[in-house]
Amino acid sequence: MNLICAVLLFIVALFFALAGITRAGAWLIERRNPPVGEFADTNGARIHYVHVPAPAHANLPPVVFIHGASANLKDQLLPLKPLLEGRAEMLFFDRPGFGWSERGKGSNETLTAQADTIAALMDRLGIEKAIIVGHSFGGAVTTAFARGHPDKTLGLVFLAPVSHPWPGGATAWYYKLTATPIVGWLFSETVAYAAGMLQIGGATSCVFSPNSVPDGYVDDASISLVLRPDAFRANARDVAQLYDYVREASPGYREIKTPTVVISGDRDKVVYATVHSVGLERDIPGAELVWVGNLGHKPDWIAPDLVVGAIEKVSGAPVDLQAMARIVEGRIAGDAQGAGRCPDLKVPDVELAPG
Repeated sequence: MNLICAVLLFIVALFFALAGITRAGAWLIERRNPPVGEFADTNGARIHYVHVPAPAHANLPPVVFIHGASANLKDQLLPLKPLLEGRAEMLFFDRPGFGWSERGKGSNETLTAQADTIAALMDRLGIEKAIIVGHSFGGAVTTAFARGHPDKTLGLVFLAPVSHPWPGGATAWYYKLTATPIVGWLFSETVAYAAGMLQIGGATSCVFSPNSVPDGYVDDASISLVLRPDAFRANARDVAQLYDYVREASPGYREIKTPTVVISGDRDKVVYATVHSVGLERDIPGAELVWVGNLGHKPDWIAPDLVVGAIEKVSGAPVDLQAMARIVEGRIAGDAQGAGRCPDLKVPDVELAPG
């Protein structure tokens, strides 16, 4: 009996210790990564956003950026805003539950609902139509936006997207665990922060591999914000429902009637490029696939010039994206960073090429 009591006391003490470390860590993360934009109550949630108004002599239509899993608005703002400033109105925002945006009480639990929140935020800011740029998980949200709000969609740019059912439908184990009631709460309140801080470097290397992680990326892009318990749970719930969404939504992609460009790398270790990017080219009428050799999962950071070219192309400019891709390939041909640890969708370490 004494041994049982001692074990129980140890477990309780360990729980409170880990919970205390997590809460202290979350407080420190927020102190180091304060909001950089404004807030708006939209579709039942307080949304954090950065709105760059239309310049006097804009030569591009408005552009709305949708970040991926485990990220926030800074992940696209930092590499792309400087290249488009003075040329276009831009909207960067934290998806509901990420960065500094609230999740909302059940109002943003589906990708379709998140797309509705984006549309409502655009209305609030007076953006009637825009080019939508979605990276990774943001690519799936982009499909939801294009299908649900075609009247607000001028064009689509997909960056290393998730869009179709992939073999096995597997995701990392901790997503499903964290999305499980009670058990997921306990995990996110005790273990996730400490484990995440230990693995964040390797996970980031995986996402960029074989390309080098930009100096200061994790700190500059405030990636650690996702390790706070509420954000960690929101991220897990999103990823846990992703397969079901793309399985149900992908047959409807043929209904999308807007200029579309898909940028993907043949060394992406996070998503099946041959399933998603090739699938979008096949299913969206007139879509152009830009396939880049030796590019990993981060075209927004490694090839931002190509992303801008894609935005120009869907806006109607005569841009040769294939020629631009060959220039990018020359620039990154020697990149050979190791893959570290992949925290998201499990992908075999094989050579990928369009089929």
